[in-house]
Amino acid sequence: MSIRSTTLVYCFAVLTIAGCSTTTRQSFTVAPDSTVEKAFIATDADFSKYHQLLAEDMGIFFPQNVQVNDEDIERLRQIFRDAFLPKLGHYTIVDEPAPGTMAVQASLIDLRKAGSADVPYLRAEVRDVAKAGALVFLMEFRDPKTDKVLGRAADSSAAPTFAYGDGGATDWSSVEEAAEHWATLFVNFLDNNLGK
Repeated sequence: MSIRSTTLVYCFAVLTIAGCSTTTRQSFTVAPDSTVEKAFIATDADFSKYHQLLAEDMGIFFPQNVQVNDEDIERLRQIFRDAFLPKLGHYTIVDEPAPGTMAVQASLIDLRKAGSADVPYLRAEVRDVAKAGALVFLMEFRDPKTDKVLGRAADSSAAPTFAYGDGGATDWSSVEEAAEHWATLFVNFLDNNLGK
């Protein structure tokens, strides 16, 4: 399976998983003084018990009518890794769930070329922050043992230009700027909530 196919299948599963699992209601409150556009913390989240991070693979979602080649997807992932990892240097990053570990997953959801038929397939929580016509960078924080969402934050203040297979070209400098912008915002958000 190609990287693109894997990415689309993976992202579709990540963004729709709530539709196939037992529904449990969680209560969230708006995070105070957040630097990101939308931020919610679970009302019973206790961040004090987490002292290391499990950084999960970045989810990337483009609608099915959009063609992005495998090399561009991998380059996009690498740019975000390069932007985030140095800023997370004050955290212990682990590869496997363990006691005291919080899972962190980033997703880039580009709905700028989405049709109305693409949006209903997103999880309800994602639809709350990702609208047709917009590009959103989303971070979710979970307890890997229980899979409970501890927090969710989204921002659309940067809009890098991607080649969609329509003859356009990806503006890689705008992708790098967006990755740096979001890395700063979200690591600050993480620091504020974990008390680092």
